[in-house]
Amino acid sequence: MTDDIEAMTRFPVPDVEDLPEDLQERIESETERAGFTPNVFLALGYRPQQARAFVDYHDALLEETELEREEIELLVVAVSGVNDCLYCIVAHGALLRIYAEAPRLAEQIASNHRTAEINERHRAMLDFAVKLTEDPAAVSENDIERLEDHGFSRKTVWDIGNVVSFYNLSNRMAHLADMRPNDEFYQLGRDQTRKEE
Repeated sequence: MTDDIEAMTRFPVPDVEDLPEDLQERIESETERAGFTPNVFLALGYRPQQARAFVDYHDALLEETELEREEIELLVVAVSGVNDCLYCIVAHGALLRIYAEAPRLAEQIASNHRTAEINERHRAMLDFAVKLTEDPAAVSENDIERLEDHGFSRKTVWDIGNVVSFYNLSNRMAHLADMRPNDEFYQLGRDQTRKEE
């Protein structure tokens, strides 16, 4: 068990060297890229086959999409805010600050996207994300058409729904495990200047 990192509190955190080789390589890659090991990878290692599927799905959402990375992070932070998911608000809030070059945006989105400093297109996207999170059975063709009116293709609406659905799953697992954000995430992207919208 790891002694220095409390990746989660409700399940044992495996030692990286005890994980399958492919997961060890992925963790090493993520550690090199970030400069620290994001706790989500340590926590997910508790069930390696499921971790592998989770990471593959995550990667597919980033690779096969018409969404910009900033838009993906907007979705993740909005959904995580609705779900009160500390880990994802903090970790993806850091990524949002970096990709949007907006040091105040993550807190605005997590607390209330309707009053955040975003354009109407992104507000419509987040309205949809929140509805799909809070009341999925109420989502209708009208909601999809509203997104199309804001310039999203139907394929992009699929991508939005897929990101929202995946992070609802992720939020619930983070709650179950009591996954803890790395200290490093809290400060990432704080010193950037907001880009022009």
